[in-house]
Order: sequence, then structure tokens, then C-alpha cells
Amino acid sequence: MKVVLFCGGFGMRMRDGDSDVPKPMQMVGPRPLIWHVMRYYAHFGHKEFILCLGYGAHHIKDYFLNYRETESNDFVLREGAIELGGSDIADWTIHFVHTGLESPIGERLRRVRHLVDGDEMFLANYADVLTDAPLDQMVKRFSDSDAEAALLAVLPQAVFHIVESDDEDRITSIHPVTDMGVRENGGYFVLRPSVIDRIPENGDLVGDACTALAAEGKLMGYPYEGFWLPADTLKERNQLEASYRAGSRPWMLWEKEQGPDLPPLESLVTQHLQS
Repeated sequence: MKVVLFCGGFGMRMRDGDSDVPKPMQMVGPRPLIWHVMRYYAHFGHKEFILCLGYGAHHIKDYFLNYRETESNDFVLREGAIELGGSDIADWTIHFVHTGLESPIGERLRRVRHLVDGDEMFLANYADVLTDAPLDQMVKRFSDSDAEAALLAVLPQAVFHIVESDDEDRITSIHPVTDMGVRENGGYFVLRPSVIDRIPENGDLVGDACTALAAEGKLMGYPYEGFWLPADTLKERNQLEASYRAGSRPWMLWEKEQGPDLPPLESLVTQHLQS
């Protein structure tokens, strides 16, 4: 299936004020966030990507136009020529589509509709969230349903506490938001092209299309409680970087097949909630 990646936003919570590098191009290890997301999809066999570009598009274009396989693959230098021991993107197809500097997510999807029309379904992602969720199971469950859209439903990542009070404003209970039994949109979507019909001009994928589908019982949630961590802020990005360097990389499912010599995986979600 094709994978639509929304990578054209300003990323205000991630920016340092001195750079125009878009959020998906923030580094985790030797590769940017968007690469990690794409490798996740490629691991499940989905290797045709549609990049919805906008702010900082030249950074993303330049990165792939000048891609260096040697940064993440073994190689031999023989008589001045490089012989790669493996490849990351040789079998990928990547569409680079400028979808506007200030377009909301829904409008970006509308502008690449011609690339998914005719497909039974396609995948979509914000390009800044990492997980080890079983994508194949999520797709299978959606495919067997009559839903028009599905999203990964994860536990809240906020560290806030919820308070309840009586009529005199006396607090009667206090507990973590994670105990509320609610879930949030995890940013991993499986969609049928008909979803795009529900997005008005300059509309939103979740606020417009998914909200309408939920009211009709046509939106499916895939509950997941394993590893999931966004990189909305510098703090979260730094957590991913520190974990990567410590060898705890649960989102890198392709490494498990390769059998790297890594220390036991740790729960980044727990670390994130306790920080």
C-alpha cells in the first residue's frame, strides 16, 4: 500500500528559532525522524511513499537526493569504489509533492488525492511519531471491516493529574490522566480514498473527516499499549536520541530481524511519563 506522510508543517514546538529544518528532519541517531517512520512501513512491505511537502521542503528533497547508504549500511571500499553490504531505500518509490506552506493536514491529503484514487486503501502518518505497533494486524482488522478509516489509539502521554471536587470545591480525588480509561489519536492511519470526500477545502483529516465518520460508526480504533512516543517537542526528541544511543530502539523492528547485539529494551513510555 502507498504511505502518505504529512511533513510540511511548521513544527513550532520543535523549532529552536534559528533553523528552518522541518520537524520530520530532526535527527535520531544518524537518520532523521522521517527515515525511521519510513523504515517502519518498509519493514511491513509498504515501500511507496507520498511526501506532502510544505515548510522546509528543500531539506527533505536534498536529503533523499543526496542519500548516503553508507551511514546505516556496512560497505567495502575496493579500489576507490563502494560495495554496499545492504541498502535502505534502493527499492523505495518516493513522490515529492508540494502541498502548500500553510495547508492543514486535510488539505494536504486533498492535494495528493490523484495518487491514491483507485486504491482500496492507503496508509497515512504525521511523520513524527515512532511505535512498534503490529501494523499488519491493524491493516488486517481494518480490511475485514466496513470502516472507512482507522487510527492507532494509544494511552495519553501527559503527566498531568486529574482532580475531582465537591460543591464546595473540596478535592475528593486525584489520579493520573492515564487512569481515566481514555485514549488519544496515535497518528497512524489506515484510510479508504472515500475519506477524502469528507474533507472540505482547507479542512482537517481528524477534525472534519474522522469526526464525521465517528458519528456514523465508520471510524475504527486500534488500541495499543506497547511502545509509542511522539517527537512533538525537543524534550521528546532528545529522549529518543538518548534511547537510540543507549541501544534501546523498540521502534526499529527491522533490527530485530537482523539480530543486532543490543541490550534489553526499556520502556520509553514509562520513562516519558515519569520525567
